[in-house]
Amino acid sequence: MTKDISALARSVLQLSRNTLVIHLRFMDAAISRLEWVSLPEAIVAAPKLLPLLGTRVATEGTVLLYDPLEVCRAYAADKASGPRNYLHLLLHCIFRHFNVSPTVHQDLWNLACDMAVEGVINSLHIPAVEIAQASDQQEVLLKFADKLNNLLTAEKIYALLRTKPPAADEMAHLRKLFSPDDHRLWYAASLTQQMRMQGGASGQTSSQQQRQSAADDHTENENTSSAATQQELLEDWKEISEGIQMDLETFSKQRGDAAGNMMQNLRAVNREKYDYAAFLKKFAVMGEVMHTNEDEFDYVFYTYGMKLFLEKRMPLIEPLEYKDVKRIREFVIAIDTSGSVQGEQVQAFLQKTYNILHSTESFFSRINVHIIQCDAAIQEDVKITSQEEFDHHLQKMQIKGLGGTDFRPVFQRVNEMLQAKEFVNLKGLIYFTDGHGVFPEQMPPYKTAFVFVEDGYELPEVPVWAMKLVLTKEEMKEMKT
Repeated sequence: MTKDISALARSVLQLSRNTLVIHLRFMDAAISRLEWVSLPEAIVAAPKLLPLLGTRVATEGTVLLYDPLEVCRAYAADKASGPRNYLHLLLHCIFRHFNVSPTVHQDLWNLACDMAVEGVINSLHIPAVEIAQASDQQEVLLKFADKLNNLLTAEKIYALLRTKPPAADEMAHLRKLFSPDDHRLWYAASLTQQMRMQGGASGQTSSQQQRQSAADDHTENENTSSAATQQELLEDWKEISEGIQMDLETFSKQRGDAAGNMMQNLRAVNREKYDYAAFLKKFAVMGEVMHTNEDEFDYVFYTYGMKLFLEKRMPLIEPLEYKDVKRIREFVIAIDTSGSVQGEQVQAFLQKTYNILHSTESFFSRINVHIIQCDAAIQEDVKITSQEEFDHHLQKMQIKGLGGTDFRPVFQRVNEMLQAKEFVNLKGLIYFTDGHGVFPEQMPPYKTAFVFVEDGYELPEVPVWAMKLVLTKEEMKEMKT
């Protein structure tokens, strides 16, 4: 009987995978990525997995862990449960929900991820994965959408749940409504190695077996290996996710336009994330600093030269006193002071920028930095020539303007300063804004970056000649500390 159930469960998984391949061709790389591991077999190699027995399905990005009996029971109750649960797991991986912060509230994050994924599945409108409780799900999701400007990503839902966590009975109801899988593997990555036992992966291809064998040969240091494996896993799913997004935006555009929730999640998770300190260094300018160049200084020849100098008063080698380093010298920081940009965010952004420059010794002894406030017109232009002036300006700065938004006056002002020889070697302008304004049509002769604060609405595309950085509200809060 047990063998029959196991065989039947594998047939359900095979049928589910085939169903997804037929309806979601743009997800073929993701659909074939997970290896199937039966829970009873896995427990033999990893006894710690015993609490998962009775779980329909679970994944941590490499395997699809399933209880054969529960898979069969769910399929008998509703044939759509097979492909839907399979798709549910795949979307968790595509959106990298399993990459969890150590400080996250696990119950709320689990629920937020499930709600986001189920919302995406409903938006795809595939009859083969439609379940009876979908209408009840949509009723709940609509309430969240109204509060989140229709951006139903896991991160947005989680942030909302954190502000007002559901009561215990409501939490139980939402789990029953949205959560068909178990997420405990997300928080127990060390169990991954234990699941990789001989004969445990029933859906493994020969190439996958070769990759696995190669990986198993590099386990001398378990912690290092685990971290490396996790990073490789994230890179694999990132590549798959970006491929799906590109496919939906080009070849399968009709499907992409219809699947709004999926595109929102893909854009959010695939949004390039920058370390702001590293981003700021893009604007560094080469300059000369009074400092010994250690890279070109040889102590052997220097010592020999000093010996000749003492004996014969003839120096052989003199160390180089100058060294070119990347420092901020001439720079423009433009602040959008329209009504939609908050003063606290401006202060935090300037403070963070100042802290980065100061901590990395990015200033020369004398600098030429202009801080320009602008809404639809220039409201203030302050020239900073030293660290002391920067510090003083931050202390007394007041936001001026609060009107509409037009980026062009700042670029016009900078162009005028260039013509007046105010800048000798200007390399960077960074514009802090919410993004809702008029961009210049022509490319300026210096690097330009627009720094946006994510406000829940769709951000505009910047001109092709500009760089783009998006900071979340959470990142802005971190800037204040």
